[in-house]
Formats: sequence, structure tokens, C-alpha cells
Amino acid sequence: MSGPPPGPGARLDQLCVDTIRTLSMDAVQAASSGHPGTPMALAPVAYCLWQRFLRYDPDDAAWPNRDRFVLSNGHASMLLYSLLHLAGVRALDAGGRPTGDPAVSLEDIRHFRRLGSRCPGHPEHGLTTGVEATTGPLGQGVGMSVGLALAARWLSARYDRPGFELHDHDVYALCSDGDLMEGVSGEAASLAGHQRLPNLCWIYDDNHITIEGDTALAFDEDVATRFLGYGWNVVRVRDANDLAEIDGALQVFRRTLDRPTLVIVRSHIAWGAPHKQDTAAAHGEPLGEDEVRLAKRAYGWPEDARFLVPPEVPARFQDGVWARGRALHQAWRARREEYRRAHPGPSEELDRIERGELPAGWDRGLPTFAPDPKGLATRASSGKALGALAKSVPWLLGGAGDLGPSTATRLGFEEAGDLEPDDPGGRNLHYGIREHAMAAATNGLALGRLRPFAATFFVFSDYLRPALRLGAMMRLPVIHVFTHDSIGLGEDGPTHQPVEHLASLRAMPGLVTIRPADANEAVEAWRVALRLAEPVALVLTRQAVPTLDRARYAPAAGLARGGYVLADCEGTPEVLLLGTGSEVGLCLEAAERLGRDGVRARVVSLPSWELFERQERSYQEAVLPPSVLARVAVEQASPLGWERWVGREGAVVGMRSFGASAPAAELRRHFGFDPEHVVAAARDQLARAARRPGA
Repeated sequence: MSGPPPGPGARLDQLCVDTIRTLSMDAVQAASSGHPGTPMALAPVAYCLWQRFLRYDPDDAAWPNRDRFVLSNGHASMLLYSLLHLAGVRALDAGGRPTGDPAVSLEDIRHFRRLGSRCPGHPEHGLTTGVEATTGPLGQGVGMSVGLALAARWLSARYDRPGFELHDHDVYALCSDGDLMEGVSGEAASLAGHQRLPNLCWIYDDNHITIEGDTALAFDEDVATRFLGYGWNVVRVRDANDLAEIDGALQVFRRTLDRPTLVIVRSHIAWGAPHKQDTAAAHGEPLGEDEVRLAKRAYGWPEDARFLVPPEVPARFQDGVWARGRALHQAWRARREEYRRAHPGPSEELDRIERGELPAGWDRGLPTFAPDPKGLATRASSGKALGALAKSVPWLLGGAGDLGPSTATRLGFEEAGDLEPDDPGGRNLHYGIREHAMAAATNGLALGRLRPFAATFFVFSDYLRPALRLGAMMRLPVIHVFTHDSIGLGEDGPTHQPVEHLASLRAMPGLVTIRPADANEAVEAWRVALRLAEPVALVLTRQAVPTLDRARYAPAAGLARGGYVLADCEGTPEVLLLGTGSEVGLCLEAAERLGRDGVRARVVSLPSWELFERQERSYQEAVLPPSVLARVAVEQASPLGWERWVGREGAVVGMRSFGASAPAAELRRHFGFDPEHVVAAARDQLARAARRPGA
């Protein structure tokens, strides 16, 4: 026997679910591009989460204590855009202030995947209000969700007081089979389990489908057992259409206070539609007009309607997520004002965190290093700068991929502590040997408004590049500390000696790369990095480099402009010697030898190409006069890109092969990084310049 007919509330719920489905179908069909199946299948799950659980104020999507919803399977972007539209989320301006306009209009949805729409193919943070993180590369969203959850717990541990719970929000990430196949998700899940994050919930769409077909082709592991092994709580939902079962699973998450939760939801892609949809939807293709009609018929929807939003649907969201979020937000605002009066010091810090500002006098404690021909490794001077800054900026925190001592990034002052389940307000994060999850979680910490850093050996930047790239897309102020930057690493050999890595970082839009030449440039690099609201890569030596005498040479503050004249000659220079990092000292030695022979040589330290490119042309030409064609660049890395600064005819003393295993001094001689080679290159440049027409 059938049960009683559904009540008006259930019918409204179903209408909302079907509106999400049909908007997604119509948008993908209009774009002739996209993935309709997952939004159709997961519409009930997303609707239940948003309507019944999510603590979110659509009027102010930047409310600090909102729950975070991360769509890790970003190919299902229409699911998120439909939710943002139907929930009436309001757009924020560049300063984070509500404008009153919709974050996603129906017109935006009509122009899904079109230039200028706020509905791009994959969600983009900063473009579309309500998109908490840029996702699409599978596994990145769940990786960032770990950092978001850590940030929430850290803020609570540091700033919340009895009666003033200001940071008790949760983080939800929707993920797919593809997300869980990617290695970064395993790293991130292991880290989250170790940290016992009770505010983190992954909702896994267990639909057994990837682009090539059934997951049985390559993926037949027991996901539940794997996550139990990670230390997670695991809950199953047998039917993605069963709102009551979904509700019960999310209630279990809310009651779980000692670990993260994985909700495994069994779904069928393009649920409820004719069988032909499964194939098209799984391959990221539009269904086709005939299949769209059949699907709408199955939902009891007007078959010829396009982008139909029944008025009852926004009203339903108004009664759910909107009403709940507004009430919670107003109560939080009142609590925040009471906190401001009761705890003015911590409150001021929170204000600065929320505005993305640094404390007054944050850089006063930075060290200055005296001239020293033996010098320090720039990783060591960087570590001293980091320690000083961390004392002044309480929300500066981070860690390394099991390399804290080697990268000099462990904060050693007593109150720093280790960020662990029993000390969630610690400042030192132990990521273990999980570089990819480290970078993804660090992006999440930045999305949580903290100022994080992450460290590893430069060669292992290969392991975290996808997260580094997404951080650059989102312009997140993450500081990546990469040490052991060259063949100067020595006996460990070519597997650990980076060669192509500098060129590859410089090729990445949105990333500022800085390779300081000595201890004082390393300090200035940190000063610059903290001021920038974008990601920075600090590339540092393992070996000691001389600390330059700044009474003799130009001040290290020139690093802020990306490049500067470090040592000059009298009159117009005949040859320019350009270097970064440990090779700047070599350029100075070569310039002295040339000077003794009457050759006018200028040495330019060029630690950051990106910052130098931002300078006005007059400054660039003052540093690198266009009339001086004899130029030599010196860098223990691939020469790719140096032609921008030395010209097509210029010389580059660089690496054109991988390194080798030998003592560093022997390697420098073997690969030509000695004064003799640089002087010879300079003389060859001078001879070439003399032979040019008009010389």
C-alpha cells in the first residue's frame, strides 16, 4: 500500500529540488557545454543542506561566522549557481560590502560559460559572490576545506571567550569519486583525521561514474573503511532523493564532536531521467533538447519552459536559509558588539583580521644583519625574520612538509606552540610529508582570513603546483617558503637540485617570486611579502652567502622594487651584470675584476621579476639602460626567460642540464659559476657590442 500523499511542505521541497535540476539542465543546454548530471542527481542533497542546516545570511555572504560550502567537484558548478540564485544571495563589492544586486542573476545563468557571466564553467572565488573557493581541479576543494576548518578552530581557540562563541561555524565540502581518487584528497583526509576536526563534513557523491565510464574500471576500494582508518566518522545515505535520510546524516555530523565526518551519498547521475542521460551527463555533455523534454516530463515540469523559477521557490528559501541565517547573523552581531566592549584588545585584532590589515608597527622587530664575508644561508636569515614577524602578527602561522628545521620555519618562541587537536590555537602546523595537501590547506587558511605560510624544499614545489596555481588564481596572501634552491645543495644530487623551477614559477600569473641575495634582502623579502595581498614564493639558499656591506653597496630596501642597482661604476656602464640569490655575490666579484682592468661594470640585483615589471618604465631604464647592450645574467637555474632582461644577444650563465652529486664548491666550478666564467662572458659581450653597427 502507498503511504499518505505528501504534505504541502514536502511538495514545496520537491519543487525547489526540481527547479535546481531544470535550471542546471537549461543552462548547460543553452551553453552547449557543461555537466548536467551531477547537479541533477545531487539537487536534493544540496537543497537539504542549504535549506535546513547551512548557517548563512544571503544578505551578507561575507559574514565571518557563516558556514562554508565548498563545491570540490567544481564541474557541477550549475548546482552552486542555482542555489545562489534561488537563495537570493546578494553580491558584494570589491570591499566586501553588499550591493543589493543578486550574486547570480537569471541572466547570468542564461549566459552560463559565456564571457562576462558570473557563472563560469567552474566556480571562481572573487568573481562570483558566494563561491568560497575556486574549484574544478579535483581534490583541491576538499584540500582547502581542511584549511578552512583549521582556521575556524584556530580563531575560536584564540579569540572566543565563555559566552562569546564567535567562530563556531562548520565547513561542508561536496565531493565526487574523482575527488577521492586524486592523491591530494587522501593527504588532506589523513591530515584532517589527525587533527580531529569536528567542524568538517565531506559529502561524497558515490555515483560510480567518471568520464571514462563506471568507476569499476579503476576504483573499487572500500571508501568507508579507508576513512574509518583515517579516523573519520562515516555515515551512509542510501538514496540521494531521500531528504529525511540526508537530514538524519547531517544531524549525525552536528552531534559528532571529536572527529570529521564523511557522509557517503549513493546517487545515480541524472537521477530520475531516461537512461540516455546517464551517458551524456557522465561525459560532461548537454543532454539534447529531446532528453531535456523527457526529463522535465519525468519531473512533472512544463516541457517547453526555459529557466523557469516558480515564485514559490524563492519564497521557500526565504523561509529557510534566509530567515535562519538572518536571525543567526543578527544574534552574532549583537554578541560581537558585546565582545568589543568586554575584550577590546582581542576585538581590535579580529577587526584587523576581518579587514585584512596588519597590526601597527608589525615590522619594527625585523633584524638587520652586519656585513659578514662568511654570512648566512638565506633560509636562516629568513627564519629570523619570520620569527620576528610572528611575534608581531599573532595570526601569522604555518608549517612545513616535515621540513621545519631544514627550512627554518618553525616558530621557536615559547607561546607559539604546535597546532594540534589538544592545542588548536598553536602557531606551528605539522603537515607531515604531504606537500600537496599542505599547499591546499594553506589556501584554506588564507580563505579563513589568516596569514599562513608553508615550506618545503624548492624541488618539491612540483608536488604542490596545482594548489599553488589555484592560490595564484584566487590572489590569496599565502607565503611559500622554498629552500635548498640550487645546485648549491651539493651532494644530494640532481634529484634534489632544482633547475627548471624558477622559470616555471615566473611563468605563473598572479604569483610573486623573490630570490634574495643575502641576509638583509631576505628580511626585505618578508617585509614585502606581508604587505602584498597575493601569493609570494620566497626562494632561499641552503648554503651560506656573504652578508653584503650596505655602506658600500645600495640598501637592501631596493628589493621592494624587484630590481635595483647594487654596485655601480663611474660614468655610463659598459656592461651590466645581473643576478639573483647566491649568484649576486659572484657578479660583484666579476665586476671588481673587470674594474681592475678598466671595464665599467654595473651589478644589478634582480630578486623579483614580477615586482620589477610593475615599476614605471623610467625606473626600469634607469636600472637597465637601453643603450647598454652588453649584458650578462648569472643564475643557477634554467636560463629560460632571461632574454627579457639581457636581450636576444645577451649572455646567460645558467643551468642547461640537471645537476650532479658532489660538494657544492666543486659543482659551481664544474657548471661555470665562478668569476672566471662570468668575466669571460662579459668580455665576449663587450666584443659583440663593439662589432654591432653604429658602435
